[in-house]
Amino acid sequence: MSETAELAAGTVAADAERALDAMQDGGAVILPLDVAYGIVGTTAQAIRTIFAVKNRSYDKPSGMFATWEMSRELHVMQGEHHAIARVIVEEYGLPFSIVAPYRGDHPLLSRVDPFVLQNSTKNGTLDMLINAGPWHDAVARAATARGAAVFGSSANRSLTGSKYRLADIEPEVRAAAALEIDGGTSKYANAEGTSSTIIDFRDFHLVRRGVKWERLRDIFQARFGIAVQS
Repeated sequence: MSETAELAAGTVAADAERALDAMQDGGAVILPLDVAYGIVGTTAQAIRTIFAVKNRSYDKPSGMFATWEMSRELHVMQGEHHAIARVIVEEYGLPFSIVAPYRGDHPLLSRVDPFVLQNSTKNGTLDMLINAGPWHDAVARAATARGAAVFGSSANRSLTGSKYRLADIEPEVRAAAALEIDGGTSKYANAEGTSSTIIDFRDFHLVRRGVKWERLRDIFQARFGIAVQS
């Protein structure tokens, strides 16, 4: 059974460091996110473990934990598109994922294991999850400080729906993790079992309808005059 860290005030930063220690030792880690629990890693060993235990197709790439600042550095987008991401985070506080071309020669990505990068990108694009809660943000920032990148997906068997409590995650998925952190119920838990909304910023089309989709759609239209195509 994996080690469990119970929720306690003021421990998010420490939890992030412990999670990164476990990941850089080759383990997969289960983390509480606002959108759903996720299972993530930094090494080829961990990514193989995640795909295997989830029974996830390699046709579905992992996503990367990120901040809007990291997206600005890594994603190849027009300046106004980066500004949109910043506004959604700083003014509206919403979680979302950006799909866009990326800078493969960036120092952060150049250190990523080729197997991990191959299975975390698709058709020259990289999916970066933004603003998905305190543990997500702490891990993303701590990983950047270490010169590492964190990749993964929702902590559940594929096609069973996202899980919003640690206790609801399938036992085999939990058993595959080197560390799991209990953050209580995810902020955006919902009956549909959805996770993050994913938007392709090349042409602003909806890749996946997820939490806060309707609010995001309305902001894109009202604030930026962009009709996200669903």
